[in-house]
Amino acid sequence: MKVAVVGAGLIGHTIAHLLHQTGDYEVVAFDRDSHALERPAEQGIATQRVDSADNNAVKTALQGFDSVVNALPYYLAVNLAAAANAAGVHYFDLTEDVRATHAIRSLAEGASHVFMPQCGLAPGFVGIAAHELANRFSQVREVKMRVGALPAFPTNALKYNLTWSVDGLINEYCQPCEAIRESRKQWLQPLEGLEHFSLDGVEYEAFNTSGGLGTLCETLSGRVEALDYKSVRYPGHRNLMQFLLDDLRLAGERDSLKAMLRRAIPSTSQDVVLVFVTVTGTRDGLLVQDVFTRKIFAKTVCGMPMSAIQITTAGAMCAVLDLFREGKLPKSGFVRQEQVSLPDFLANRFGQLYEGASLEDTALDINGLAVL
Repeated sequence: MKVAVVGAGLIGHTIAHLLHQTGDYEVVAFDRDSHALERPAEQGIATQRVDSADNNAVKTALQGFDSVVNALPYYLAVNLAAAANAAGVHYFDLTEDVRATHAIRSLAEGASHVFMPQCGLAPGFVGIAAHELANRFSQVREVKMRVGALPAFPTNALKYNLTWSVDGLINEYCQPCEAIRESRKQWLQPLEGLEHFSLDGVEYEAFNTSGGLGTLCETLSGRVEALDYKSVRYPGHRNLMQFLLDDLRLAGERDSLKAMLRRAIPSTSQDVVLVFVTVTGTRDGLLVQDVFTRKIFAKTVCGMPMSAIQITTAGAMCAVLDLFREGKLPKSGFVRQEQVSLPDFLANRFGQLYEGASLEDTALDINGLAVL
């Protein structure tokens, strides 16, 4: 399969690297920044300089490819999906933006090729896990999805480090959040719904953020009384972010907020990704609860040091693409994440990256991919 990975930043480069290492994909990394293409090129990955904001240029560059993986910021998703549609190639992305997903779904109507957005961690893997658990119940009362990408060693007042797209982070803190309450779809305010919990002796907080549910509200409509998604942080983070966004009115000054965060908050590759899903409902006449949890830490994968957010986001995308290549997903139209089988995902060579739960490097054989 010939795959174009558009966007050679942290996650895009990781996706290209993982796919290239298998030998099963012919990978070309696209970016408009020649410097971003230097590292993929050094690893033997073919590169092409393309202006991702120029739809005609992207459409022309996609000719001859089977699939395109969009690793660009969320606000470029619809343009790239339109270019993929015009070029007649399968489209996959990582967007958490609800409006972008709705627009991409419209493009998919009647298409002879696949449009599958939201293929990352959240939305993405967490929806696959939640849907699998919900299907084990005859009646579902409540589905709670909690995900956090956190520094392993927090040191600042926010107890946070930049581990992924700043644009995406700010967007999920500012946009309305889908949920189901009393069996009806509702829109909730971001940063609200604060709760606290502990896991493995560590205290966390969680609060509403946008996009993490993917399409689950629609999929589980009529089957569940309550459904929500919240981001997990260390205690105190939410109050400080609410001060910045609301009290200082930086929600309307996103460029200023983005510049401030990049200037003041360092990035880190020493992180941990927490996935915590609980489903409560009726099975065999009894009220029971099932829990799915994972902690994934930074490690070296295929000879490349990777943060936990790189592993989980790029790993989920590669697993979904692998399952598509193997004929385990639909071949046309709009595909939801919850159409992916959790057992198939976890058995996949990339999905097995979600099994790691140690701070130490792990030796794992995933069908030819060396994980040390």
